[in-house]
Amino acid sequence: NLVGKVGLSVALMVLVILVVFYFTGRSRTDGDPEFQAGVTSPTQVMNSLVHIFSIVVTIVVVAVPEGLPLAVTLTLAYSMRKMMQDNALVRRLAACETMGSATTICTDKTGTLTTNQMTVVEAWFGGKSYAGPPRIMMERLKDKSSQLRSLMYQGIALNTTGTIFMGSETCAPQVVVDGHGPTTSSSDNVVVGRSSRRIDSDETDSSGVEVSGSPTEQAILWWGIKIGMKYGDVKEGNTILQVETFNSKKKRAGVLVRTKDGRLFVHWKGAAEIILSMCDKFAELASTDESTMEQPISVEKRQQITTAIEDMANSSLRCVAFAYCEVTGDQYREQDETWVLPQEELTLMAVVGMKDPCRPGVKKAVEIVKDAGVVVRMVTGDNIGTAKAIARECGILELSTMDLNTSSSSSSCVEGWAFRAWTESERVERVPKLRVLARATPEDKLMFVKTLQSLGEVVAVTGDGTNDALALHEANIGLSMGIQGTEVAKESSDIIILDDDFASIVKVVRWGRAVYFNIQKFLQFQLTVNVAALVINFVAAVTSGDVPLTAVQLLWVNLIMDTLGALALATEKPTNELMKRTPVGPNEPLITKKMWWNLAFQAVYQIIILLTLQFQGVKILRLSGSPDAELINRTIIFNTFVLCQLFNEVNARQPYRRNIFHGLLESRLFIGILVSTIILQVVMVEFLENFASTIRLDWQHWLICIIIASFSWPIALLAKFIPIPNIPTSNFFKVMRH
Repeated sequence: NLVGKVGLSVALMVLVILVVFYFTGRSRTDGDPEFQAGVTSPTQVMNSLVHIFSIVVTIVVVAVPEGLPLAVTLTLAYSMRKMMQDNALVRRLAACETMGSATTICTDKTGTLTTNQMTVVEAWFGGKSYAGPPRIMMERLKDKSSQLRSLMYQGIALNTTGTIFMGSETCAPQVVVDGHGPTTSSSDNVVVGRSSRRIDSDETDSSGVEVSGSPTEQAILWWGIKIGMKYGDVKEGNTILQVETFNSKKKRAGVLVRTKDGRLFVHWKGAAEIILSMCDKFAELASTDESTMEQPISVEKRQQITTAIEDMANSSLRCVAFAYCEVTGDQYREQDETWVLPQEELTLMAVVGMKDPCRPGVKKAVEIVKDAGVVVRMVTGDNIGTAKAIARECGILELSTMDLNTSSSSSSCVEGWAFRAWTESERVERVPKLRVLARATPEDKLMFVKTLQSLGEVVAVTGDGTNDALALHEANIGLSMGIQGTEVAKESSDIIILDDDFASIVKVVRWGRAVYFNIQKFLQFQLTVNVAALVINFVAAVTSGDVPLTAVQLLWVNLIMDTLGALALATEKPTNELMKRTPVGPNEPLITKKMWWNLAFQAVYQIIILLTLQFQGVKILRLSGSPDAELINRTIIFNTFVLCQLFNEVNARQPYRRNIFHGLLESRLFIGILVSTIILQVVMVEFLENFASTIRLDWQHWLICIIIASFSWPIALLAKFIPIPNIPTSNFFKVMRH
C-alpha cells in the first residue's frame, strides 16, 4: 500500500512537471520549444498531452504492485495442486498460507497419530488379568458358569453397532435406533463410515467371517468370536428392547435384552473407569454356581481393578468395560412405553484393553514439527493413561517432564473435567504448558482453541466428528479427516486430510511456509522494479522533461515482473530449510529488514547505472558519431533495465542465503521461464523495433548490457555481508507515515 501511494504521488508530480515543461517551452527535442503560442496547432497540443498522460498512466501501472494478487493466487493454486498429491485437499485457498504460520496443532489421537486398527491384546475378567492369544481366555471360560458366558456374549454381540457376515448371511442386532446402534468409540465422537476386516480361517474356527463397523467394534466382535461366541445363536436367542446410543459426554452405551426364557438384562459398555464407577459387584469366574457368581466389590478389589485399568492405559491400550444387571417386570418402564436403563448397582463382567499402534513415521513427523517451532497438543476422548502413553510414544510428551502417573493434576496433562473446572485466569496460565487433554468433550476442545487464540497462537485443529464442527470452524485452520470424517466436519474445515495421517499435516505446514516464502520472494523482486522505475522516471522527467522508457517498454517490464516473475517465483517447491525456522506471527511484517536491505542495494545500483546512461550514455558509449545515437542509447537503457530484473530474479530466489544458486538446477520451471523471458527480450529489441521504439544492437552493445546487469549478483552478495542496522521495520514505516 505504501509503495502504491508513493507511486501515485510520483505519477501526479510527473504529470504536473511534464505539462508545465511543455507549455513553458522548456521541453526540447531538436532545440526548439515543443509548444509555441499561436504556432502549435490544437491537434499537436492534444497529441502531446495524450503522450504525457500515457507516460503517467504507465508509471502508475509499473509503480503500483498490482501483480501481488496474481502472485498470491498463482502460488496458492500451485500449492493446492501439489498438496493434493500429498493427501491434503484444500477447500479454502487462504488456508494454505495460514497453515505456514501455525504455532500449535491440536490433534486427535485415534486414526491421526495411530493406525485406527484395534486389536484386543489384554483383558481383565473374573478377578484376574490375561494377556496373549484369545485362546487362553477361551480356556479360562470353558467349563465355568454357562450364565456368565451367556452374559459375556450378550454384552459383546448385542450392545454394538458392528455387523458380522458369515458366508451369505448377515448377523446384525435385531434393533437399530435411527439408523445407529450404540457405539463404544471412546476416542472423541460418533463413528463415521464403516470399514470391515476379514477373519481368516487360521485366526478363528469360523471360516470366511467378516466383521464390519468402527475399529473399536471390530476389535471387540473379533475378540468375542475368538473366545467362543456364536454370534448367530446369540442374535437369534435374544431380543433387544431398548437401546441407549453412545454419547461423547457420557462415554457409554447401553442395551436392554430379553432372553429366550423371558429374563431381562441390561448391558452397559463404555469407558472403563466410568463403567467401574457404576458397579458395586463383579463376576467371579472361579465359581460355576450362578448363585455365587456375583461378588461385592470391596475397597481393595476396586483398587485392584483400577490398577489393572491404569496398567493397560499406561501401556497405550484403550480400555472398554462390560457390565450388566438383571431387571424384573416393569420396574424401569415409563408411562410412554420406554425403558430407563439402570446406571448403578451393576455387575462388572470384564475390562478389555485394545492396542491401536502408532502410525509408522508419526514420531519423526512430530519431531519435524517441533523443530519448526510448532507445538503439538493431543486432544482425545481416551483415558488419560492411554493418552499419556501414546503421547510419550509419539514424542509429544518428553520423558524428562512427563508425569508417569495418571493424575490429572500434571501441568502437561489434564482431564476434561479438571480443565472445565479451571477459571479463565487459570486457563490462561496453564494452557501454554498443556500437551495432553484427555477425556475431552467437543466443548472442551472448543474452549481449548479459544484460550490458545486469546494467547496469540495461530491454531490448527483436527477433527472427524459432527461435534467437532464448532472447533474446526473456530480454529485458524480446520483440518478434517477424509476417511473417518463426517460431512459436517468436512464442510466446517479448511483442509481435508485424505489419509487421516499426521505426517500429511506436516506436509501441509511445509507447503504453507513455502507459500509465504514465495510471496516474500516475489515482493522483493517486484518492489525493486517499482522503486527503480519510479526514481528513474521521476528524475528524468524533472531534469529533461521526458522519461527514458516508453509506455510500451514500461508495460513490457510490468509483464516481466507481474506475470512471468510471479509464475517463476510463486512455483518454487518447499525445502527442508523452511521447517527449521520458527513460525511467522500474524503481526510480523511481510517484508523483513533483510528484504528491504537487499531491495535497497539493487534499486540504488540500477538507478545509478541507468541515470548515468540517460545523461552520459552517448558520451560514455562513444555514440556521438552515429545518426541513431539517442535511439541506441535509449535501447541500451531499456535492455539493461530488463536484464537487471532477470539477474535480480535469481537473487530473489534466496533472500537470506549467500549462495543464490542453491537449488537452482532443481527449479526447472524457474529456469524455463528465465530462458523464455530472455528469448522474448531478444525478439523485442531485435525484431519489434517500431513497436518497442528500439533499434537493433550489435554484439558489443549486448555484451555491455549483460555485463552491467550481471553486477547484480556480486552486489547481492555484498549486501549479505554488510551488517543490517538494528532498526525495527515498524519504526521505518512510522517515520514514513509521519
